[in-house]
Amino acid sequence: MENKTDNGINLRFLAEPGHVNFGGKVHGGSVMKWIDQAGYVCAVNWSGQYAVTVYVGGIRFYKPISIGELIDVEARVIYTGTTSMHVAIDVYAGNPKQQQRNKTTHCVIVFVAVDDQGKPVHVPKFSPVTEEEIAMEAYAKRLMDLRKGIDEEMSKYIDPA
Repeated sequence: MENKTDNGINLRFLAEPGHVNFGGKVHGGSVMKWIDQAGYVCAVNWSGQYAVTVYVGGIRFYKPISIGELIDVEARVIYTGTTSMHVAIDVYAGNPKQQQRNKTTHCVIVFVAVDDQGKPVHVPKFSPVTEEEIAMEAYAKRLMDLRKGIDEEMSKYIDPA
């Protein structure tokens, strides 16, 4: 499997009136949809395969987004397993008349690449190079360890049927 170097994508658009919630800000569900879309594009671009979401962890909303703000959704692969890709996603928003954007949301999504029959397939290995990439890969590994405890706790409430 090849080692790839271009591990990220960026989506940019305006927050529109159709995204508003009852409080007059962008609805969290709209933000989650953008996160999933950017993560999907990133995972498919990395793997060259269709990809399915298998885990969304710790979506953190830092600040609200206003209608009319310019939105940047940045997604990047931070760790790969054999068939899985951990994608970190950050959402930034700001006045389109200014250069400054503020981080509004962060999460990590795990995708698995699948073939036409829905069976997992190998993905190219992500090999971090920069200090930031190395730190993000370590972050993904720490989150994997934390998920083991979360999965154990949640298993008590999941119907196996």
